[in-house]
Amino acid sequence: MSKLALALAASALCALTAPTAAFASDESETAIAAASTAAVDARVDSMDLLGAKSLKPGAYVWHDNGSPEAPRVVISLGDQLAYVYRGDQLIAVSTISSGKPGKDSPAGEFNVLAKEEMHRSKKYDDAPMPWMQRIDNYGIALHAGFNPGYPASHGCIRLPAAFAKKLYGITDVGTTVLIGA
Repeated sequence: MSKLALALAASALCALTAPTAAFASDESETAIAAASTAAVDARVDSMDLLGAKSLKPGAYVWHDNGSPEAPRVVISLGDQLAYVYRGDQLIAVSTISSGKPGKDSPAGEFNVLAKEEMHRSKKYDDAPMPWMQRIDNYGIALHAGFNPGYPASHGCIRLPAAFAKKLYGITDVGTTVLIGA
């Protein structure tokens, strides 16, 4: 019994001392407003990368500058686009497919909580989720999937497969993901 008590005390101590703030999701009005502002700013920044052209469903542009700065992902639900930054430099833009009506993707500030090269959905018939990066505790993730150019997922952010693989390669657990209107 004393070994069990020690193990429980040790796990409680770890839980109290673990840095959780960096891995929290924030879906408050303030966080949603900040994420939406980031999405608007990203749209303006994308003019340098895209010029006057728009991306067709499943397309992306990637110009990584090799900066050692940690990446940050900004998702615009209204534009159905993902933007990837290193510091203040926009390095990539991709089309997405977010949650369909009734299965809306959450908005706010998130962090990548877990990553798997090939994950299978526990909720939706073992559906494949390649290059999965989970951002909440309810199964919402960034992953490769069907990208028709409009919201069609069960809440996840679907990305073109090649883009999802590149993004997976530069992110870590803890990477910031902002999802705004």
